[in-house]
Amino acid sequence: MTTTDWNSSLWNNVFERRRRGAMPHALLLSGPAGLGKRAFAADLAALLLCERSGERACGSCRSCLLVAAGSHPDRVEIKLELRDDGKTLRTEIVVEQIRVLSQRLSMTAQFGGHQVAIVDPADLMNVAAANALLKTLEEPGAGTVMVLIGDQAARLPATIRSRCQRLDFLLPNLAEAIAWLKRQGVDSAAQALDAAAGNPGLALELAKSGGLALRTEVASDLAALWSRKAAPADVANRWAKSEGERRTWFAAQLAQAEAAAQARQAPGPLALTGINDFNKLAQWFREAGRVREQLRTPVRSELLLLELLLAWRALAPAARRA
Repeated sequence: MTTTDWNSSLWNNVFERRRRGAMPHALLLSGPAGLGKRAFAADLAALLLCERSGERACGSCRSCLLVAAGSHPDRVEIKLELRDDGKTLRTEIVVEQIRVLSQRLSMTAQFGGHQVAIVDPADLMNVAAANALLKTLEEPGAGTVMVLIGDQAARLPATIRSRCQRLDFLLPNLAEAIAWLKRQGVDSAAQALDAAAGNPGLALELAKSGGLALRTEVASDLAALWSRKAAPADVANRWAKSEGERRTWFAAQLAQAEAAAQARQAPGPLALTGINDFNKLAQWFREAGRVREQLRTPVRSELLLLELLLAWRALAPAARRA
């Protein structure tokens, strides 16, 4: 995946800075996953290390070939690593990784040009790692460019955000997104885009991974709970056993879409009846987001989901609950 058309203005911004010799020493690529931040970072690193001048990396010089092989000595990437057991990924970037990065960046570029460091996901650095990175940002080496990628950049300390040139990745318009998805071979582009709340990268992942079918199943579960045709405990146990976090995300999204549709007196994806207070749906949407965050931690997921689904059923009108 290369930098997408809808990010061309961001690319032109960075390229113009580079052309003028005013390349920032640190960039923060901010926005939801699926909008092309990582492709942008990879393309930018290749451009900065390319031995030829141009708007894009040439792809054929020595540096470009090394970048493609993943062995360029002046390109380094910090990402989530395996735990000491060698089997599971850490849930955060730790201080030892940043110390190794800082030591490496203190050296002269082996090819005499830029050194490029990509930290992804930067918003999952722990406190000690963030503090260590701050010291490097305060005293950048000549020719060093650090690219921080954050799906939730607000989690980063303000001290780090203030030392980076921020690039915000936004949703493309509907026509651009549908055209891009069709070029990727997605036949149900409009349906996938609707399920992904307009995010084309996420829509592509949903279309290829069976996510659309899972979303339909979640919608059916919510409708059944609303009409008391399903037991919350049964649904909670089923969700907990398979993709509970993803199901919760779909549920939150569906509730939000339902509230928005009914507020404008249009049919929503759940076709709920008897809703008098849209604010309650909005409150449940926020609660589903909180539960989704908690599902990423070691918790009794079935109990957490049961509480959420009981709250959902309680939103149904009193006459329906009787």
